[in-house]
Amino acid sequence: MDHIDRIPLFRSEAAAFEKAVRRAYDRGGPVPQVPSCPGWTVTDLVRHLGGVHRYLTYVLRERLTTPPDPAGLTHPAIPAIAEIPDDPDALTDWFAQGARELAELFRELGPDTPVWTWSTEQTSGFWLRMQLIELAVHRWDAESATGTPGPLDPFVAVDAVTQTVEVMAPARRTWQQAPPGTGQRYRFRRTDGPESWTVHFSGDQVRLETAATAPVSVEAAGPASDLALFLWRRVPAAALHVTGDTGLLSHWFTLVPPV
Repeated sequence: MDHIDRIPLFRSEAAAFEKAVRRAYDRGGPVPQVPSCPGWTVTDLVRHLGGVHRYLTYVLRERLTTPPDPAGLTHPAIPAIAEIPDDPDALTDWFAQGARELAELFRELGPDTPVWTWSTEQTSGFWLRMQLIELAVHRWDAESATGTPGPLDPFVAVDAVTQTVEVMAPARRTWQQAPPGTGQRYRFRRTDGPESWTVHFSGDQVRLETAATAPVSVEAAGPASDLALFLWRRVPAAALHVTGDTGLLSHWFTLVPPV
């Protein structure tokens, strides 16, 4: 999926997130909890995502190529983060404005503007890819607070699985000092499309093997959305069809610790 294709998806996910949040607030009574984010309410989710969007708007607009100040979320250049509204309607508007500004900045910069990221890929395109996936997952979270959430867009879900294996897994293993791999091979197979992902853990390395047909330790099969949501710890292994060493599937989160 190209940069230009991700922008309308980012906008549509932002609109769906906003709709889910307004539905949660319109119910009245206590602010709903988010079942997939233990300890968080819908308000916490909005504050988190709106703050991330404004922080990245600051990084992108300033073309930062080194890590920003750890106090960046209250940086004077982005005072809107320090002035998060308490009123639910105003808070939702605050989120929507930040998402619109970030989407427009992604459009202006294109995919190749050099900026700081936490990954080896130091481009504006990295942030759009990352934020589209995170926004889609948090839209799912927001919808789950008041009902049955809709699946991830298939294109986003496929990209999320690939990005998890190629980008998030190596990073998380470094951040959390994960144990070395001992040759485990996982296959995630999409049942609503042709894609499959074979992942091999060896020592400190995690590798995506494309078009692999060799035997694996465990295979998990399901729609692309369920595969992505499993890797983001949103749905249980029971949502997938698992064959092979079923106990090894939960070990994925030891080899790729959550953050």
